Amino acid sequence: MSASMESILDTDSEDEMAPGWEERVTVEGKVYYANHETKVTQWTHPSTGKKKTVKGELPYGWERCFGDDGTVFYVDHINKKTTYTDPRLAFAEEVKSSIMDFRQKFDGSSTALQILHGRDMGTKYVLVTGANSGIGLETARSLALHGATVIMACRNLNAARECRAAIVKEMPKAKVEVMHLDLASLRSVREFAETYKNTGWPLHILILNAAVFGVPWQETEDGLELTFQVNHLAHFYLTLLLQPVLVKSAPARVVVVSSESHRFSGLTKETVNLESLSPPASKYSDIRAYNHSKLCNVLFANMLCTKLGTQRVTVLSLHPGNMMSSSLARHWWLYRLLFTLVRPFTKSMQQGAATTVYCAVAKELEGVGGLYFNSCCRCEASPKAHDPDLAETLWQFSVKLLQSKVGEIST
Repeated sequence: MSASMESILDTDSEDEMAPGWEERVTVEGKVYYANHETKVTQWTHPSTGKKKTVKGELPYGWERCFGDDGTVFYVDHINKKTTYTDPRLAFAEEVKSSIMDFRQKFDGSSTALQILHGRDMGTKYVLVTGANSGIGLETARSLALHGATVIMACRNLNAARECRAAIVKEMPKAKVEVMHLDLASLRSVREFAETYKNTGWPLHILILNAAVFGVPWQETEDGLELTFQVNHLAHFYLTLLLQPVLVKSAPARVVVVSSESHRFSGLTKETVNLESLSPPASKYSDIRAYNHSKLCNVLFANMLCTKLGTQRVTVLSLHPGNMMSSSLARHWWLYRLLFTLVRPFTKSMQQGAATTVYCAVAKELEGVGGLYFNSCCRCEASPKAHDPDLAETLWQFSVKLLQSKVGEIST
């Protein structure tokens, strides 16, 4: 093979290197730098001093080959090209200096599939609530396309089965299961958890995605206001029931999809009660109910992290995106109109699912829970969300309320 082979890929480095330097990668994925003038190599970037690695397998259609002299080169069978440059360099990542180094690799324009690039999720079991539409569907689809066994936990089984069929059509080997879960029924939550346990499956990632928004006042079969039960209490109950499976499957993660709306909740320790969280129709506001429920999500995630962190269960919460064109706005024509008007300026469903997927799979987050993310980047939640007394008060209130509805539960 002649030395004149054309290199067809550029690296993703944003740091300019002086003339004569070249970025390369070992077979094991360690990035190094070669100086053609001085004939020296080094592991750190010649200008920034940073180190990088690449992960995952070669992109589809590529093959790593070895010359007679041991030289490594890469063949792109699809485009009939050959290069000395490892194509994975396009996705090189900086080596973190510490476990709390959260330099941003992805942002609001990233997609779930980009985050999963090169990842083999074949050994993971992932449960996604509300996976038959919107962000939940894109989350389930993206993980299934990368080998995970995905359980779509949905109230609408017909819609869920249609979504499963679409995923399997896209990738026939995809492993997707559909199970019934109605978060407006605590009985359904208990039956779902019992059914899941009876399968004998592990549970590596629990994604609490389902939510309602802007619904008129409704009372569930358990005598509670719908938004509070679906968005918080039922997910709280589900997690407690599946906690033994999560711990047994550890390392595991719980990913709680919240919202920036949590910042607008006026909930306090004194107002953690039924009148505020599950008000009667005469005192109900759909926006206030939603804001309260989203603050409950972050408080729950933070408290769960303190309880399960030592058992290798990482718990994270997140905001997926603002006013995306999902089914959340379906309950009132004005919300539908508003969401439609802002659609050109908001994230796609793939972009909306990115932060959820990042929290579910990012290796740098292993064992570092109790964090809140927006656009794939760690950010500070509201001061109320960081209040340990408020989190403890909500936890105890939720436990007692569940006990009054379903009997004794294990916490």
